Amino acid sequence: MIKTEKISISRTARSRIKDIDFHNLEFGKYISDHMLTSEYKNGEWSVPVILPYGDIVFSPTILALHYGQMVFEGMKAFKMEDGKISLFRKDKHYARFSKSLERMCMSQVPYEIFSDGLIELVKVDANWVPDTPGAALYIRPFSFASEERFGVKVSDEYRFIIFSGPVGPYYSKALKVRVEDKYIRAAPGGTGFAKCGGNYGAAFYPLQLAKKAGFDQVLWTDGSPDLYIEESGTMNVMFVIDGAIVTPPLSDSILDGVTRDSILTLAKDSGIKVEERRISAKELADSIQKGKLTEAFGTGTAAVVAPIQLINIKGKDYTLPPIAENVVMTKIKNELEAIRTGTAPDKYGWNTII
Repeated sequence: MIKTEKISISRTARSRIKDIDFHNLEFGKYISDHMLTSEYKNGEWSVPVILPYGDIVFSPTILALHYGQMVFEGMKAFKMEDGKISLFRKDKHYARFSKSLERMCMSQVPYEIFSDGLIELVKVDANWVPDTPGAALYIRPFSFASEERFGVKVSDEYRFIIFSGPVGPYYSKALKVRVEDKYIRAAPGGTGFAKCGGNYGAAFYPLQLAKKAGFDQVLWTDGSPDLYIEESGTMNVMFVIDGAIVTPPLSDSILDGVTRDSILTLAKDSGIKVEERRISAKELADSIQKGKLTEAFGTGTAAVVAPIQLINIKGKDYTLPPIAENVVMTKIKNELEAIRTGTAPDKYGWNTII
C-alpha cells in the first residue's frame, strides 16, 4: 500500500496564484501550481510524485495518440463555511474511473495512488481552492497508454496524472438545446458509459453544427426512430413532468454521473418522485405542449445543474416556463450546494475533509 508520506513533493519556486482573479474565473483557463504523476511499467505503478505543473515529454509513437487508450475523471474540491476543504464524492469518482479503465483495457490505478495522491495534491495547492460563491477547484485525474509502439496492441505501459485549477460556473445562462436526430453519441455495447476521450471528440462535430444553428447544446438520443433521449451535451439530463423528476435510466451508452446520482438521492429523500425511464422526443414535445413538462436541466460535475430554457425538436422550438419558476431544480441544487460547502449536515458521507 502506498502511503501519502512516501509521495515525493517538489514545490514550485514561484507560485502563479497572484496572477489569478478569483472573482472572474473562466472555466478551464487557470491551472494550479502542482501536478501528481505516476508511471506503470513492468507490471507495477511507481510511487507518485508531486512536482510543479508543466509540460510532459513523450514519443510520437505512444499508443494513446494512435489508438485512443485514455480515460479521465472530473471532480471538485470546495472551500467549506468553516474554512476547511472538502473533496466531493471521491470514492464514487474512483469507482467510475476504474470502470472506465476496465472498458478501455487499461491497467487499474490502485486506490491508494488515486486517493492518497489526490488528497496530498489538494493539500499542496490548498490556497488555490476558491471561496467565491459558485466556484470550486476542478480536479482532473487521467491515465493514458504511454508505451512507445505503433502496432495495434494493448499498451503495457501507462501514465497517471492529476492536475487541478480554480473554476467558476460552466454555463452563464439557461440553455437552448436541439434534439440530435442524425448523429449519436454512443450505442449499445459501446463505450458511452466510460469517461474516455473518444466519446468527447466524436461529439464535437454535431455540437458545432448545433451551435451554428443558434443552440448551446444537443440532446443526444439512442438513434432509434422514436428518438429516446440519453444525455444533454456532456451532461446527464432530467425533466420535471407532473412534478416528478424523469431521467433516462443508466445503460452502457449513458455515463453514470456523480452529480446525477447525488441529485436523485436528494430528490428521493425530499419526497420528490423520481422516474428512471426512457423518454422519447415525442413525449417531450407533447408534455411541453400540455403544460406537464415544467422544468428541464442538465447535471454534471462541471456544470453542476444547468437549466434548459428551450428544446428544439425536429425543427420546432418548444419554450419552457421561466427559469425563475424552476422550483424542483432550485430546491435540489440548493440542497446539494449546502452539503458540498458544509452549511448542511453531510448525512451521506459524501465529503472527504482535508
